[in-house]
Amino acid sequence: MSGIGVIGAGAFGTALAIAQARAGRAVTLWGRDRVAMEAAARIRKLPRLPDVMLPDEITITSDLETVFEHDILLLAIPAQQLRGFVRAHADALRGKALVTCCKGIDLETGIGPVQTVERVLPEAQVAILTGPSFAGDIARGLPTALTLACRDGEALKWLQDALSTPYLRLYRTEDVIGAELGGALKNVIAIACGACIGAGFGESARASLMTRGFAEMNRLAAHLGAERDTLSGLSGLGDLALTCMSAQSRNFRLGHAIGSGEGFDPSVTVEGAATAKAVSNLGKKEGLDLPITSAVARLVQGEIDVSTALRELLARPLKEE
Repeated sequence: MSGIGVIGAGAFGTALAIAQARAGRAVTLWGRDRVAMEAAARIRKLPRLPDVMLPDEITITSDLETVFEHDILLLAIPAQQLRGFVRAHADALRGKALVTCCKGIDLETGIGPVQTVERVLPEAQVAILTGPSFAGDIARGLPTALTLACRDGEALKWLQDALSTPYLRLYRTEDVIGAELGGALKNVIAIACGACIGAGFGESARASLMTRGFAEMNRLAAHLGAERDTLSGLSGLGDLALTCMSAQSRNFRLGHAIGSGEGFDPSVTVEGAATAKAVSNLGKKEGLDLPITSAVARLVQGEIDVSTALRELLARPLKEE
């Protein structure tokens, strides 16, 4: 069946469904909560985007068989849940064009979303959609540019045409590793920046964290075989700038809560928390120096406070930039 299936009715999945429906495409949006999806079908709203009406062109369902009928499936599932979902539904996913829409590194395997799907379905046609975007902006039809990455160049061009809209501009790359890492690692740096602002360290400190964090991102990406230009694009620098500078970012808000000592809603998915731990472990395994990532991993696990993290970072040996 032509059209697009969106698996995951969180804010980002819902926003993508809205964008595709407004472009005149047949869309089915799936969420696991049957009661919530039935209510959404009646009132044409979902809790994660309460101010945006869902177009009538979107079929809302909690029945996976309905969404599996589509040829293109957007997997808007958190990174730590993706592997389990793909394993559980491998037969239904075979033969589909799969586009992962999460930004994280699997805590157990240390790999990104595309590689996670490929390990379960080696023959699958898998892409990743990532870059600087807030769900609310996409849902309201505000201009947004994203990166679409896939190893298969022909499939990539087809998906780019199939998913681009008048207000959602997709740039393509075959550098899957770079796109995965850019989207995942910027979340870790955003937590650091949120903690910095929450603790009152100031804008100069945030700028330093963003810059040194970007150097850390590039160091790991180059080690793992990514192309340097990818990290300088939308999926790296672009997403880093957006996420580190705005309280709309869940990762920034988590960091801010840690830095200020405020509470944070545990039901909110924050990809950077698990990614920080996964990447810190990966860095140790690969012998890489990732001081900001390591500090964030310890922060989110409650092993150190923000003042200790800052003191340790400032006490590092002086060196060339």
